Amino acid sequence: MEPKRKTADLSGKSVLVVEDDPSIAIGLRINLESEGYAVTVAEDGERGLELARSISPDLIVLDVMLPKKNGLEVLHDLRAEGRTMPIIILSAKAGEMDKVAGLELGAEDYVAKPFSLAELLARVRAALRRGAGAAVAPRTKLAIDDVEVDIAGRSVRRAGEPIEMTATEFDVLVCLMNERGRVLSRDDIFRRVWGPNHHGTPRTVDNFIQQLRAKLERDPQEPVYIQTVRGVGYRFGGG
Repeated sequence: MEPKRKTADLSGKSVLVVEDDPSIAIGLRINLESEGYAVTVAEDGERGLELARSISPDLIVLDVMLPKKNGLEVLHDLRAEGRTMPIIILSAKAGEMDKVAGLELGAEDYVAKPFSLAELLARVRAALRRGAGAAVAPRTKLAIDDVEVDIAGRSVRRAGEPIEMTATEFDVLVCLMNERGRVLSRDDIFRRVWGPNHHGTPRTVDNFIQQLRAKLERDPQEPVYIQTVRGVGYRFGGG
């Protein structure tokens, strides 16, 4: 039986929408505000990056094709600065490689245009819940070898050094550590972290595993902690 999830109160959470199409931006503002979020809108990438730095929103909805600075550049800059708020990419490019590019840069989710407004709002709620700690087990700390996780504080250390992680990276790590030694399929990980109604691909899980290895493993090509079991999935190992 899986542990009971916490229910997060999302009212008053701040959302930054970076979108240059006025009709989409207005529609997102109206509908997000009707959900109880405090919404700020930017019409180009440079302004979006400036606002993300100054107001530190709880979540960003980020278009890719933007004037002045494209969305992937904004995403790259924010993650390079260690900013870990959830970022949902919006793009008219629905190809697999485009999705992979966004996820590998640290996006929490990727929604192709034209999109269902109800689905986008559901993904915003899911990402904010993950950021609020709704998707992790009600334990307080995990420690395996030199990897230490403070679940309540949502922080990770390796060999005593802090490791910056996005909300989803954190939840995938906790999912694996909670089941140390047990192999979890990609479907297992998806169901536990994203929920049963999320539409993603196995490649999405693979991307987050790659990101975790880059941050935790001394040699990501020879992982000690996050191990691949071919044809099955992943497990958290250690010494």
